[in-house]
Amino acid sequence: MIMQPLADRIRPRTLDEIVGQKHLLSEGMALRNIIDSGIIPNLIFYGPSGVGKTTLAAYIAQKTDMTLRKLNGTTASTADLKEIFRELDGFAGLNGVLLYLDEIQYFNKKQQQTLLEYIENGKITLIASTTENPYFYVYNAILSRCTVFEFKPVPDTEIKRAVERAFAVLSEENSIQAVIDEKTLKIICNACGGDVRKAINSAELSYIAAQTVDGKKLITEETARQLTQRSAMRYDRDGDEHYDILSAYQKSMRGSDTDAALHYLARLLSAGDLISACRRLMVCACEDVGLAYPNLIPIVKACVDIAMAVGLPEARIPLADAVIMVCNSPKSNSGEQAIDKALADVKAGRTGPIPRQLQNKHFDGEDNPNKGQFYLYPHDYPNHYVEQQYIPDILLGKRYYTYGDNKNEQAFKAYWDKIK
Repeated sequence: MIMQPLADRIRPRTLDEIVGQKHLLSEGMALRNIIDSGIIPNLIFYGPSGVGKTTLAAYIAQKTDMTLRKLNGTTASTADLKEIFRELDGFAGLNGVLLYLDEIQYFNKKQQQTLLEYIENGKITLIASTTENPYFYVYNAILSRCTVFEFKPVPDTEIKRAVERAFAVLSEENSIQAVIDEKTLKIICNACGGDVRKAINSAELSYIAAQTVDGKKLITEETARQLTQRSAMRYDRDGDEHYDILSAYQKSMRGSDTDAALHYLARLLSAGDLISACRRLMVCACEDVGLAYPNLIPIVKACVDIAMAVGLPEARIPLADAVIMVCNSPKSNSGEQAIDKALADVKAGRTGPIPRQLQNKHFDGEDNPNKGQFYLYPHDYPNHYVEQQYIPDILLGKRYYTYGDNKNEQAFKAYWDKIK
């Protein structure tokens, strides 16, 4: 029985067999030219799982005369690195060692630092891969000695090539022809979320689960749907994908794109992340709608309260209502801009003493000939307004808030222009 995973058995042997990553591997692209030159620098491959990082690293290793060593950051230790270092002065190190370090983000700073000397003297050429942003997770000294290439999720049209090849190999290995129509093939390709390995695994499971009729494996839509259900969801609450979805969710509401905002809300809720969906929604109501429609803020808060009270799946209804209202409301960030300007002055030390008339308790020494606090109570004056200094002397004339051009704020402006 063949125990090796199908994704490994059909791993591409040439650059042209690798699906996706055309921005890196097409003729004339920088990485393609580097690989074809045979002079391999230190590289970091960054991108989601199952998009060809390991496959490309294995191909590069085969193209060189260097000794290939593989480590995985989830299981390897400093002792494993030292064992490789000991090989460098022996026969294995004659042409140098190509170290493929998968999931480098799991190596701590000290482990990464142990590589520096050998990367710098050229005895080790490092090809590292990571699913997390290397600029956050890889030690700067390592990062500065490597070239980073970002891998993208693979388009469905490219994944189709890999899935068709998977069914062909399965048919040959088992001597039973797989029969699959275009619609079923599309279900498998669409459901993998750009992950080639996941698509190949789904193809293998579909083949195994399919009934044999007249000596052929019939891959049905129902079988494909059962085995690929929810498989397209990429989500890690501590990873880049989490923050990318949240960012897209808020930016879609800010951009008044109702359909996109609902899509990202659905992704959050499908992952069970009710809290993040609610928090960003309330932030968006205040930050992006704000004073253009301030009544929306308590409405959104009420929808969030209902969602938290009823939980999923019912929470989707009040949250969808709130998202649609935020998307369709007029927008203003004048409040956010005003407080950010004020905070900038405070952080820069531009504060100064609080004006005498605003102090809670005022005391004049005997040397002060003009005793008294002199606070003017606005409610004692027409229209409940009287002009007096409120801001510290150092900031006299400073303006933080600028009225937005929406109907609500312009009404405020007209009122105070008349009064003042």
